[in-house]
Amino acid sequence: MTKKDLVVVGNGMVGHRFIELLLESDQRDDWNIVTFCEEPRLAYDRVNLTSFFAGKTASDLSLVTPHRYEDAGVTVHLGDRVAAIDRQHRQVLSAEGRRLPYDALVLATGSAPFVPPISGREAWGCFVYRTVEDLQRIRLWAKQVQTGVVIGGGLLGLEAAHALTRMGLETHVVEFAPRLMAMQIDEGGAAILRGKIEALGVSVHCGKNTTRIVSRGGRVTQIHFADGGVLATEMVVFSAGISARDELARDCGLAVGERGGIVIDEHCRTTDPDILAIGECAQYRGRTYGLVGPGYQMARTAVATLAGKDDRLGVFDMSTKLKLMGVEVASFGDAHGTQPGARVVAFTDAVSGIYKKLVLSSDRQRLLGGVLVGEASSYGHLLSVTQSKAALPPQPEQLILPRIDGGAALPGIEALPDAATICTCQNVAKGIICKAIRAQELASVGAIKSATTAGTGCGSCVPLLGELLTREMKRAGKKVSNHLCEHFPHSRQELFHLIRLHGLQSFDALVARHGRGTGCEICKPAVASILASTWNEHVLEDRHLGLQDTNDRFLANIQRDGSYSVVPRVPGGEITPDQLIALGRTAQKFGLYSKITGAQRVDLFGARLDQLPAIWHDLIAAGFESGHAYGKALRTVKSCVGSTWCRFGVQDSVSFAIRLENRYKGLRAPHKLKSAVSGCARECAEAQGKDFGVIATEKGYNLYLCGNGGMKPQHAQLFATDLDEDTLIRYLDRFLMFYVRTADRLQRTAAWFNNLEGGLEYLRQVLIQDSLGICAELEADMARVVDTYRCEWAATLEDPAKLARFRTFVNSSQPDPSLVRVPQRAQHRPATWEEKEELVPQGAG
Repeated sequence: MTKKDLVVVGNGMVGHRFIELLLESDQRDDWNIVTFCEEPRLAYDRVNLTSFFAGKTASDLSLVTPHRYEDAGVTVHLGDRVAAIDRQHRQVLSAEGRRLPYDALVLATGSAPFVPPISGREAWGCFVYRTVEDLQRIRLWAKQVQTGVVIGGGLLGLEAAHALTRMGLETHVVEFAPRLMAMQIDEGGAAILRGKIEALGVSVHCGKNTTRIVSRGGRVTQIHFADGGVLATEMVVFSAGISARDELARDCGLAVGERGGIVIDEHCRTTDPDILAIGECAQYRGRTYGLVGPGYQMARTAVATLAGKDDRLGVFDMSTKLKLMGVEVASFGDAHGTQPGARVVAFTDAVSGIYKKLVLSSDRQRLLGGVLVGEASSYGHLLSVTQSKAALPPQPEQLILPRIDGGAALPGIEALPDAATICTCQNVAKGIICKAIRAQELASVGAIKSATTAGTGCGSCVPLLGELLTREMKRAGKKVSNHLCEHFPHSRQELFHLIRLHGLQSFDALVARHGRGTGCEICKPAVASILASTWNEHVLEDRHLGLQDTNDRFLANIQRDGSYSVVPRVPGGEITPDQLIALGRTAQKFGLYSKITGAQRVDLFGARLDQLPAIWHDLIAAGFESGHAYGKALRTVKSCVGSTWCRFGVQDSVSFAIRLENRYKGLRAPHKLKSAVSGCARECAEAQGKDFGVIATEKGYNLYLCGNGGMKPQHAQLFATDLDEDTLIRYLDRFLMFYVRTADRLQRTAAWFNNLEGGLEYLRQVLIQDSLGICAELEADMARVVDTYRCEWAATLEDPAKLARFRTFVNSSQPDPSLVRVPQRAQHRPATWEEKEELVPQGAG
């Protein structure tokens, strides 16, 4: 059988996806596939382009595995573009003079960045943000300037702003619309997003029409606005939208939309049935689509069209979830409530920076869409509920309010029909995933990804895949293992009790009696944590060697360049002038970068491994102790100034915070622990977002448990009210040891509480009413930890054997030559790989 000629113009994300789907189909042998790639490299992950500034290379971003096209017989013309289409002879002509025939032609030319017609936009220092080459040029220019402006406050504009801040520039975002991300989120969500971004040091200017870019000596110096405002800058990055690359279609007479884009039908055919168009260059139902999801759906439909199948495009799902400058943002369904009769319920927590909105049907029975800003862990479930039209609970607003006992829960995964789409990127339904789990006996989320492609796009559906896996394994009568790893047929909780019951004091003793093999990177740190919590021995004792990760092994946090950070303990945030001076002198002496943390401490960055003992010698002499920033242990107990200084304070929050921190310092736990004490209901220490938080009242203190900041913020639960200090400490002793005993590996208190059967009432029964009869035992365990505490760094400095480990090379005392610094804002930072290549001579080191 003679093969037909297929030419794919463009090798971006969608063009590559089309080729992959065709190669996976039963018609792969019907075609000679040729693709033109205008850029000097094959398809790469443009969605995560900003990670290039975090150290990823173009190779890291590549979507094409080495030799993939070559092995599949795909011909690639790299760095060449199609310049013209000869429809009469069914040929394409390339810029380098190639003339190739086609039986079918797929246009995947993508889009180009839209640069507004602003006077002066050609000045040096003006860039677009689209390709790897664009980012390379931006990075080179950023090395010689201090300020940058991004014109455009949409998705890509905020990504560009993130890149500029990463490079140390004073960054501004200028947006013509009255709010950020106007296409995706509403005013409430945009206000929260703006506040979070401005808190990161980025200046936001909304409702601004840029009219002119001023340059001096050819280099940009200012931008001018229509309202007369002026903003000084040395760099301008345009990210004001995209325009479809439809020039090939225009020139050969194909129909093109009034606002751009190659017109296609539901089969991705253009007005010439032998030519298909997919991705950002295509216009479907009167509009173009800038998200990768619709592009992938077009790729699937185009493959079906070539096979003669009737797989038609439907309504595209424009839902999206992403993290912008560390802020989770998601929108789904009818996010703006445009459907007739739509009703809106919204929740705003300005203190925590969280905004959630649900758009409901007029009868409040169906979820139509929504917006999530600041916390979007429920995105996957809410999207599936929207798409499946599942019934909502009687009070749907409870789906976005902070959970309290008896509050509404999202409809479980079992309530979704088999037709519900779980993975929108790859268009994989719940039924397909469940069938694959059963038929192929899949036993891990990774296996589900390989078998169905679900979860291989943005990744937001991965938690749902885990739920489906657990559900299907239970339905099949298979045991859902809670074993720590392959070396121990026990959970962490079971291992904890075995260690206490048999008095086991080493990993070797535990594995010999209750495990097998030599251990792994999962069980060794977990067992080390249990041993430390139970016996409170120094983590660097010989019998514990090899169990810890790098941070515990060297009692410091390793940083991106291989250097370490030093974080002394500052109980309650109270520090003397002499201690501040000592920190400054230490930073100067050892050339360390210094920064105040959000936990009322001072971080000293850039220490070489061999410098750590000398640094800690000076700090301990000044009265400091280890801050345990490197371990799964108590980090800090923050405090406001309380009644000693503040006119609103009702209790001495500083003294109590110091008492708590000094009591629980060094306590090893399944995960890190954070705490705070506020001196009044104004809550300046943010105690309700901590693992355990204390808020002063006129009668004593209220105790809050199991809160969480970070990636998935969770409001702490009010456990007990108006407690005196001794009673509160007694409850905390019980709580912390109960958590240490029963939590899973690397499980924060918030996640532990969420999985605790009986919830808050059960916790009160165990810890206050002593329903299990273990409170005295829990208090004794904590007393042993408190009584045996010793600063880990002080003990290390007294032991020559431990000190001998702090060297970069086993056979040499020389320092690490790969640590290179570059100046930044009167201090320094680690050099990037590219900067190292410029600063370190060839062959050096």
